[in-house]
Amino acid sequence: MLVFFVCTTFVVFFGQIVIAQSNYNLSTQGKQNVQLIVSSDFVVTMNEAQPVITNGAIAIKDGKIVAVDTQDKIMASYRAKRTLPGKDMVLMPGLVNGHSHSAMVLFRGLADDLALEDWLQNYIFPAEAKFVDENFVRVGEQLACWEMIRGGTTTFVDMYFKSDVAAKVVDECGLRAIITGSSIDFPSPGFKGWDDAFAASVDFVKRWKDKNPRITPAIAPHAPYTVSPEHLVQAIRAARHYDVPLTIHLAETQTEVRDIQQRYNATPVQHLENLGFLDPRVFAAHVVWPNSSEIALLAKRGVGVIHNPDSNLKLASGFAPIPAMLKAGIKIGLGTDGAASNNVLDMWNAIRLTALIHKGTTLDPTAVPAKTVLRMATLGGAEALGLSDKIGAIKVGLQADLIQVHLKEPHLLPLYDVISHLVYAADAQDVDTVIVNGQVLMHKREMLTVDLERIRREASSIAENIKAEFRPSN
Repeated sequence: MLVFFVCTTFVVFFGQIVIAQSNYNLSTQGKQNVQLIVSSDFVVTMNEAQPVITNGAIAIKDGKIVAVDTQDKIMASYRAKRTLPGKDMVLMPGLVNGHSHSAMVLFRGLADDLALEDWLQNYIFPAEAKFVDENFVRVGEQLACWEMIRGGTTTFVDMYFKSDVAAKVVDECGLRAIITGSSIDFPSPGFKGWDDAFAASVDFVKRWKDKNPRITPAIAPHAPYTVSPEHLVQAIRAARHYDVPLTIHLAETQTEVRDIQQRYNATPVQHLENLGFLDPRVFAAHVVWPNSSEIALLAKRGVGVIHNPDSNLKLASGFAPIPAMLKAGIKIGLGTDGAASNNVLDMWNAIRLTALIHKGTTLDPTAVPAKTVLRMATLGGAEALGLSDKIGAIKVGLQADLIQVHLKEPHLLPLYDVISHLVYAADAQDVDTVIVNGQVLMHKREMLTVDLERIRREASSIAENIKAEFRPSN
């Protein structure tokens, strides 16, 4: 006769300490199996309960974070198929680029030192009409993904054309994105005007909603000065009907403010409010020229704002009142805009500029502290995009969208405050590893999901065609 003994162990916790919402398992039954463990000298969580863990680590399973704690506790409780050590590194949430026109990397440097209206009407719109097709978007999107992965961006918003092509590239490269076709009232690449462009945008939303967990389709009327009131209403109704985000350029220049005032006897933000357009699913790019009542209105309506300091400066659009918007409680993220007006998709530039320019414009060195700016580039951006339930922080239950940043280069020595270094000293070349949804896209600066030589070759070929044929207006 065989006798089986079943032993049950009861563990009672007194004074349990939880670090960064850790689900650290103290069971004596053995280690839990996970897919990936990532450790670093510092884990910057963007979690107020435990913002920085020294000698920290996280465990990842099924693309999500299942534990955050010290390295000793994680290694004692979890067994991983793969472990990424992090000596001389900081582990942090991936950067969130809240506004870009990704394929426009192929127009990088095509037209510089121009006012926005001149740049758009006489250079960019003609170039797009002549060169933007599916191949242009495919190659441009691949080049943009390469650049963003190298710089530690894990989520981006793409407001451009040929959305199906862009989505396919994002699916292949492994990034997370909100993708939308820009709808405008006059002809654009592949479209005669608003009706067919908007119809294509809605069709894309219907086909891609819930199709891929890393890709969110959205609606994108270009701007109040390029889209009629009736079409703006049509756009927000569609976004509400299909329950998707909506993004728009808003109050970017003084010229726009004057134009909307003359047409509709209202400022741009008030114009959208009058149309019943503003709600929490909306996130607006730039918002350089809101007045104080408009700032209060954006906060009241829960509208997200994406600050693009590089392009605002390069196009001389002005200085967005970020300190006032933060004080009002507006959800604010950061963006690069397109590389045709930036000229890089480098979020570290946006981080540093945001920390510096608002100190200068307000004459207050405390106006936008380093911690606030880093939050805008991660969790704040996720909140503005409506994605904070998925990304933006290192927290149990969120998607494992993470980066490791090296701290051993001379411009990062000595180290007193890791957040200070990330904002004021680090740059894109310091990013060592990029992980999205638990998948490693880059490790030790080696790209793992894109064909670099093919992208370089095809981008150069398109650029040669542009050089040979494009003659901008004077």
